[in-house]
Amino acid sequence: MNYDQTNIFAKILRGEIPCTKVYEDAHTLAFMDIMPQADGHVLVLPKAPSTNLLDADPATFAPLFATVQKVARAVKTGMGADGVVITQFNGAAAGQTVFHLHVHIIPRWEGIALRRHSGQMEQMDVLKAHAEKIIAAL
Repeated sequence: MNYDQTNIFAKILRGEIPCTKVYEDAHTLAFMDIMPQADGHVLVLPKAPSTNLLDADPATFAPLFATVQKVARAVKTGMGADGVVITQFNGAAAGQTVFHLHVHIIPRWEGIALRRHSGQMEQMDVLKAHAEKIIAAL
């Protein structure tokens, strides 16, 4: 699959669409998922264009997963979660809906089910409040 420069994450990376940023470095960007499955749901993506894990340059993985680990620790601490789920989808059949490589970090609490990843957008003030907790834990 050819990389589509018009996908929403490419637009976020170029600054054409805003996001609620949690962390950024030279190689990666982490921001709040606008349709979270749990409070504190964060997406981490490489700045290098790739559709998914299967077509990414292997050099992308070290900085990407270093950021995933760093942000996951902050999500767990900042949100007071019991654990975190790390997921990554490759292809439409696997559930990928945005075709830019990205990793989901979803905090989990005992006895609390995940919400559906639907078209329901979270309120911006809620996302910002969650981001502040995560940023403080970084």
